[in-house]
Parts: sequence; C-alpha cells; structure tokens
Amino acid sequence: MVEMYEKSGSIVAKVRKKATDMVKEDLKILDLIEFVEQEIKNLGGEPAFPCNISVNEITAHYTSPIGDKSVLKNGDLVKIDLGAHVDGYIADSAVTVITGEDLASSNPSDLLISQEELDLQRKMIETVEEALANAISTIRDGVNVGKIGEIVEQTVTDQNLKPVSNLTGHSMERWILHSGLSIPNIKEENRHEIREGDVLAIEPFVTPGVGRVTDMNDAFIFRFLRDRPLRMAQARKMLNEIKQNYRNLPFAGRWLQESIKSRQFNLIMRNLISSRVLYPYHVLKEKSNARVAQAEHTVIVEPDGCQIITEK
Repeated sequence: MVEMYEKSGSIVAKVRKKATDMVKEDLKILDLIEFVEQEIKNLGGEPAFPCNISVNEITAHYTSPIGDKSVLKNGDLVKIDLGAHVDGYIADSAVTVITGEDLASSNPSDLLISQEELDLQRKMIETVEEALANAISTIRDGVNVGKIGEIVEQTVTDQNLKPVSNLTGHSMERWILHSGLSIPNIKEENRHEIREGDVLAIEPFVTPGVGRVTDMNDAFIFRFLRDRPLRMAQARKMLNEIKQNYRNLPFAGRWLQESIKSRQFNLIMRNLISSRVLYPYHVLKEKSNARVAQAEHTVIVEPDGCQIITEK
C-alpha cells in the first residue's frame, strides 16, 4: 500500500514542477489544466480529481469548462492544485506562483501590479509554505488535529495575514479523496487524534482579506453521491459512465462533455444534481475579494513523524 502511495506522490511532485515552470503570460488556463491531467497519465497514474487552477481571489474548485478561453496575466497569483492516484491510492498537492515574477527585476511595470502588491504576494507564498512546513513538523501518531490548526494559524497571524478559516485539509483513503477527517487551519477544540498509517492532505490557505471563502454560482467539478431513479435515458447513461470511470472521485464536467457531446449536456447535469445523484463543487472565492495563496502536501503518519509523499 505504501508503495502505491509513494508512486502517486512521485507522479504529483514531477507534474507539479512541470506545471509551475509552464506558468507565463497569456497561457490558457485550459491548456495548463489539460497538460497536468495528461502528464499524470503519461507517468502511469490517473487524475484523482480535475486539476484546479485558481487565480487571485478565486480560492479553490476552479477547473476549466470545455472551451474555456481564460488566460493568465502577469502579476496573477496562481494556485495549482493537482492529485493523482494509482489503483485508487491518492496523492494531493498544491503550490502557488506569480505569473511573470521574473519580470520584476527588469521591468516591474510589465507585471500589472505595484511593487507593494508584488511584495505582499511574495510574503503570502512564503508564509503559506512556512505554515505548511510547520504543520507537517508537528505530525506524528497521537497528535490532536486542533494542534495542527493552531500551528498554522499562529504561523500566519505572526505575519499579519489570515488563514482561510472555512477551508481545511483532509484525510484520504483508497478511492476516497475526503474520507471524513478535516485538518483545520485555525485553532479549534477537537479531541480527534491522528494515528499511524493515516493519510492526510495538509492544506493551508493565506490571505490579507477576511479569511473566509464563499460559494460562487459556477460549478465545474462534480462527484457521484448515490443511485436514484432517473427518468431521462441520457441521464442514466451518463450516470453509468460516471460510476464506471470515476467511482467516488471528483470529475470535471468537460470530461463527460468530450465523450458524450450531447446538446442536452447542461439539462442532463441539472437533472443529476437536482436528483441528488451528483454533488457539485461550487467555485470558491475569498469573501472580501482579497487574493489567496495555497500550499499542500500529502503525508503518511508515522510513530514519530510522517512521510511526505509529494515532496519530490
């Protein structure tokens, strides 16, 4: 089992590095996402969920719909969140980069943000990475999950920034991305203790804003919930494809649209969601529209520490 997690983690680390190096002005977000998802397959895995590219105040759950024309602009704060699985054993990781940051020394005006804004974004990235490292350093068998959140919050607030309080890390099991345990990013009363063998995604978010996210109307990522009677034949056909290909893992609407190519795609999806067959992950943004940085690794809990499977 550990070997499978290690393989998934190695794939994620390699693809994360390649994706980070790709970030540049005018790059289509869809092109970056499709590169990540295909490269995971090229290296012997499968996407554990659609690649998320969340820019600036968009905090999580943005993956391109089919035909997305959105592009990156210099100065954008870009969060790359990716996951791979090998036979259901999942690794999940995220990194934040600034589009065109290399221009800062030669011609800062090309960044489309001020030097003050650039310095703040760099501070956010440094802080979220430090918060991730400090949280991971506390992980071992028997540690209370509230302690992990306390370490994240303290690291972030020491830099006069805020953690995103209503987003958390999570436990994972085979074929299950969120298996029930939440890892907070703030101090909270929680008596649950992590145990040897637990697989955890540690996932702090940092912002100069109010530190909370809210749902947007759009949802481009979905997950199978349960079987229910469906009248539409096309909806039943789509549901069978979802269960066969993705089980309980999140998937992108564009993955289905590419294969089904149905003019009734949106109608079918509305039917599946309203019937509570599918769960929609709405795009999340920071409540005050402040920018957000994210960092994430997957760890396996050990008696006196943990193994970081997505580090390199």
